[in-house]
Amino acid sequence: MVVVEPFRGITYNKEKVGELDKVMSPPYDIISPEMQEELYKRHEYNVVRLILGKIYPDDDENNNRYTRAKRDFENWLERGILVESDKPAIYPYRIDYEYDGKKTFNGFFILLKLDHDYKEVKAHERTLSKPKEDRLNLMRATKANLEPIELLYMDERNEIQEKIDKNLGEPEIDVIGYDGFRHRLWKIEDEDTIGFIQEKLKNEILYIADGHHRYQTAIDYAREIGAKENDPENYIMVILANMFDEGLTILPTHRLIKKDIDLGGLIENCREYFDVEEIQINRDLSPEEIAKQLSDAIKTEKEHKFAMYHNKGCYVLTLKDESVMDSLAPDRSKTWRTLDVSILHKIVIERIMGIGEHDLEDHVKYTRDPREAIEVVDKGKFNLSILLNPTKIEQLKDVASAGEHMPQKSTYFLPKMLSGLVMRKMR
Repeated sequence: MVVVEPFRGITYNKEKVGELDKVMSPPYDIISPEMQEELYKRHEYNVVRLILGKIYPDDDENNNRYTRAKRDFENWLERGILVESDKPAIYPYRIDYEYDGKKTFNGFFILLKLDHDYKEVKAHERTLSKPKEDRLNLMRATKANLEPIELLYMDERNEIQEKIDKNLGEPEIDVIGYDGFRHRLWKIEDEDTIGFIQEKLKNEILYIADGHHRYQTAIDYAREIGAKENDPENYIMVILANMFDEGLTILPTHRLIKKDIDLGGLIENCREYFDVEEIQINRDLSPEEIAKQLSDAIKTEKEHKFAMYHNKGCYVLTLKDESVMDSLAPDRSKTWRTLDVSILHKIVIERIMGIGEHDLEDHVKYTRDPREAIEVVDKGKFNLSILLNPTKIEQLKDVASAGEHMPQKSTYFLPKMLSGLVMRKMR
């Protein structure tokens, strides 16, 4: 059974910090070193100091990014920089943004009881040890949820959001994020609304959209300290959103290949599995224009299409027959075998290019920006880029429900949640 609870959220005190925009940040896992430096300079209380503090040469066991996060978090609470709500509440969240037109994402912050066995909470990505260890060290130090993870529920009639909308007045927070999107946050303490949400969700299945490592980290921490079923450590702060929300966008993550490639041989080998069409590209066009031309060339509803960009040629690959995946991945479900990312990895990257799991990280990098996929090849940083179409939300649900995991970097959800809106301490 899915168990959700309201909580006493911790938010920034505008009277103490001034412009709230300046203390917010992107999620920790998309903050580059350059952006980290910029966020440090933006405001002395920027949340980056808590979620992704700097590392210094003289760091040791007693003074490091985790101990400094603990010190700052406690200090900011004591001084009223951060303020904890008096009453438990849920926090509706809305993001207005533009991507293929104007969109509005709707969700809400709430506490979710951890499902250690992933029976009601389904994951579609594998977790890696290094990010989990990092987040576990932070949780050990701060004993807090400093950022939410994002999960999806299914509500075709949109009853939960309609109930929430009836309780919205003026937002508690209204800021423009690092992404240029408008982020708004409300607070609802109404017990009837909260009870309605709890009842609607109790028999649902939830799907992790963003935050696989942090969810597993929370489970690991609860086990580590021996948390009992209803202890606060056995809950995690999340944002729940309707899987059918029209403001939810999934972007593809394109592959960048760094390996000596005989283009002619590669294309010839691809013809066994794909119809191959050479695309004539005007190399005088900007990377953005080339990327758009290639993205348009692979748009499809049912076929499996990829665009290969090389400084000696550009090609569109269209899979001839899905059934080839039956022999290449016989232990996988049909949904997994018909994912574009699975087809690309099994046939092109593994079988044709000879890049296996053991050396994948050495030869394959990722980008969500199609312009960058073109630019890095033009500049000679990578030998080849492969552009994909996005994974569909139904595919994510089916793969997760089957207890399977997609290849790494199969999904990228937009919009990204803003860090610094709400936090939660466990004790």
